Amino acid sequence: MAADPAWKQLKASVEALRPLQSKDGSIDLNSRGAGTRDEADALVAAITDAIGELAPAFPHDAAYLDAVVADLRRWASSGYPVPDFLDSLLAFQPAAQREDGLPHLVVFPMYTQNGNPDRNLEAVLLNVVWPDWLAELERTRFDNPMFVPITFVDFTSGYDTNSAVLFPETVSVSKAPERFTWGGIFCDREAARFRAVSTAAVDTLGLEIPDEAEALLKDQHLAEQTFVLWDLIHDRTHSHGDLPFDPFMIKQRSPFWMYGLEELRCDLTAFKAAVQLQKEGYEQGRNVQYAILFDRLFRFPVSGGRVRNYDGLGGQLLFAYLHKHDALRWTDNRLRIDWDRVAEVTTDLCTEIETLYRDGIDRPKTAHWIAAYELVSRYLTPHPASVWAKGADALPLTGHSDNKALNKALCDAVLPDEFPLSMFYEALSKKLSGVIASTTGITGTSELRSAA
Repeated sequence: MAADPAWKQLKASVEALRPLQSKDGSIDLNSRGAGTRDEADALVAAITDAIGELAPAFPHDAAYLDAVVADLRRWASSGYPVPDFLDSLLAFQPAAQREDGLPHLVVFPMYTQNGNPDRNLEAVLLNVVWPDWLAELERTRFDNPMFVPITFVDFTSGYDTNSAVLFPETVSVSKAPERFTWGGIFCDREAARFRAVSTAAVDTLGLEIPDEAEALLKDQHLAEQTFVLWDLIHDRTHSHGDLPFDPFMIKQRSPFWMYGLEELRCDLTAFKAAVQLQKEGYEQGRNVQYAILFDRLFRFPVSGGRVRNYDGLGGQLLFAYLHKHDALRWTDNRLRIDWDRVAEVTTDLCTEIETLYRDGIDRPKTAHWIAAYELVSRYLTPHPASVWAKGADALPLTGHSDNKALNKALCDAVLPDEFPLSMFYEALSKKLSGVIASTTGITGTSELRSAA
């Protein structure tokens, strides 16, 4: 499909339209000068013509593709305001027909998470990943009707980035739907990135790994199958368990370690489930444990900036916990993991976080934030200038008009890098920066980019 002339026309027309768009997705016809309207109209016509030519290959998306053509034409006829693609967003329902290998053509004005922050028009060709064994686990044990694992076929510039998700909340609409019904995660990008960074880290650190882990790092298909299971369990965990708060369902501001603990809780819940699946004979269960350990320990802490990097914080916490409980050692310039104990100790950390959550149901929010900070700071050293590290007496707890003002003051007291990298991770970051940069835009079939 990526070689189809109609797709090439669609992709080229989208790329030509994107520079005309403002950050919010609109096109300012007045400021861009004469001819902009004609140029935009011609490009939108080429895009809709290409969609029409490609549509017969996607009969299951007929209603959506008709709707997106209508939304494009309405956007053009109204003079290119902020795009409103609510009709086509509601018509696109990939979770209703999860079939292994089912293709989709997706065209939306949207930002891409960890990619392009602007609401540019994007076009993506993708395939669904839904093997029988995963469908059975979802049906019987890990119900997650909105989860759609996918792989790239081809894409426009917004996905030539670090973005590995296709989420409906990123689409430009006039009003958000009452509820979202699907979420797509590109397991091929996750797997390829994991393999590249983990292989480099293992080599750099002189880490001896089991044969099964080495096989996982060498096999893209095996890694993709691993990530669809990890993602399935992680995604559903955000709404399962003892939840004193749900930061991804309620739009509230919290100190970034709260988000870090939530993401880590979901990963460690997947880890515990994977241990049980391995006992039952699922090869994927064993591989999920390796994937979570390697991605969390090696990639997360040294990827992205240091400003409120909550995924990085979770990786640092896992490393420190394993180290303090002697399941991981850095000696003689080599990393050693006690493979006989690492699952048990990792599960213990999950239990500590679960206890924090369960106890948090009976706490006021401020007390829960402080308790979470104390948990993290038992294992990670805060910044020397931290106000939070000085204890409750140093925090701005009084003199506020309401809880909202109090919450803002407490969040403002958090340093951008409240828990800096350890010396170990400072050194590892320098060693892995090139390979991490080279994974931008990677897919299951692409080559790593030059680190230069």
